[in-house]
Amino acid sequence: MWLAMALFALTMSISPGPVNLISFSIASSHGFKRAFYFVSGATIGFTLLLAVIGLGATQLQSTLPVAIRYMGYAGTAFIIWMGFKVMTADPSLKTDAGHAPNFLHGFLLQWLNPKAWIACISGVSAFNLSSSYGRLVIFVGLYFVICYISMVLWAWAGKQVRALIHDEAMILRVNRIMGGLLILIAAYLAISF
Repeated sequence: MWLAMALFALTMSISPGPVNLISFSIASSHGFKRAFYFVSGATIGFTLLLAVIGLGATQLQSTLPVAIRYMGYAGTAFIIWMGFKVMTADPSLKTDAGHAPNFLHGFLLQWLNPKAWIACISGVSAFNLSSSYGRLVIFVGLYFVICYISMVLWAWAGKQVRALIHDEAMILRVNRIMGGLLILIAAYLAISF
């Protein structure tokens, strides 16, 4: 069961999504250290969301579909806003860390991210975690480590792209591509719920 939990966490954490694309974008625009703050917030936010859903899954059964729909709308709007911010980011080669998404942005994004809610609800349901707090604690712990590593890998990839970028026009193109992908993901998420 632990291997199945780890593979589930890896599949959901490493696949492209809003948080991973933003981690990549921050590292490519502002450096790995700045992305690490965002990654830390996103990892802690996600695992806290997972624990809350796991602890309250049985009480949320009747209100969950409505809550997910509204969270989906709020999350989609937030992801579109983040995509717009990435697309319009200053392509200057000088980094201004004050304008990069930070720990709090990462934390909040997970609570507004429809992919995070789907991953949490799917994991709690698939492994029947609402009936076993011991398994829930292990799953949250596994997910924390795997999620952190996965997002760090996305940030590391962004850092590698940053090393290849030598002019502002190239940074602008990367920002527009990453921001556009975020907006497309948000649109896909909006039509899927």
